Amino acid sequence: MSAQDDQQVVTVEGRQLVVRRLDKVLYPEAGTTKAQVLDYYARIAATMLPHLKDRPVTRLRWPDGTASKPFFEKNVPSHVPDWIRTVVLPTPGSSRDRETLTFPLIDDTAAIIWAANLAALELHVPQWTVGPRGGVHNPDRLVVDLDPGAPAGLAECAEVARLVRTELGDIGRFAIAVTSGSKGMQLYVPLSGEQNAGVVHTFARELADQLAADHRDLVVSKMAKTLRPGKVLLDWSQNNPAKTTICPYSMRGRAQPWVAAPRTWEELDDPGLAQLSITEVLDRVDRDGDLAAGLLKEGVRLGS
Repeated sequence: MSAQDDQQVVTVEGRQLVVRRLDKVLYPEAGTTKAQVLDYYARIAATMLPHLKDRPVTRLRWPDGTASKPFFEKNVPSHVPDWIRTVVLPTPGSSRDRETLTFPLIDDTAAIIWAANLAALELHVPQWTVGPRGGVHNPDRLVVDLDPGAPAGLAECAEVARLVRTELGDIGRFAIAVTSGSKGMQLYVPLSGEQNAGVVHTFARELADQLAADHRDLVVSKMAKTLRPGKVLLDWSQNNPAKTTICPYSMRGRAQPWVAAPRTWEELDDPGLAQLSITEVLDRVDRDGDLAAGLLKEGVRLGS
């Protein structure tokens, strides 16, 4: 995409979109422009879309770039195109006292570009999906978020990821690691969808508590910040059906244009393990395909 014009009409898979201010720098430290963000999402779309499929998307937007304060957006804006598929879901306890919100479902490349054009750099999704009529299905993924407390970093997260994988036993072989594009990483296990969110949430909490008890020098399972310096928080709470997690292949709103990137277990053994940029991720997908493809296959039943 050219960054020369303030506004352009582009056609994406038969959909027309107006994209604006392509030369705007959204990552000031890196100099990454909106045009480059749109280009990344257009090129990664075929790989990313299966991980977004049928999941209501919460967007984190930086209209003034990553040096400014972002805001979360769940409800679709009033100017949403009529071809964006939406779903109305209950949101008890909403900060705006709304009983329901209308979420977008990102089904195709045009929808990704629509979101990115609004500076929705981050796309967050739940661990469950919705059906054609909006019914909520059981979770089809277990996720554990590994959040390091300084001076712990990505190396310590990788160590904890290996501990989690071992603790999972037979189902640990299905675990997929994703460096978050922020400070830490996520660990996913594809599920069969037979068990409800309460079962998955409880399993994740018990897993975290057990690892924290067994490895007190490295792992914590409680959120209190006073417990976290030099350790890794094993955040089980993102399996709560009201919570969302950064989608694999989403960009992050950090100083650098990093990406939530699936990794091999061999990479986690590398002492130089680091977060990956948009260029690195595109090169890896061209070379290796989708390293998180296991999440799209038939999953496992917890406890089996």
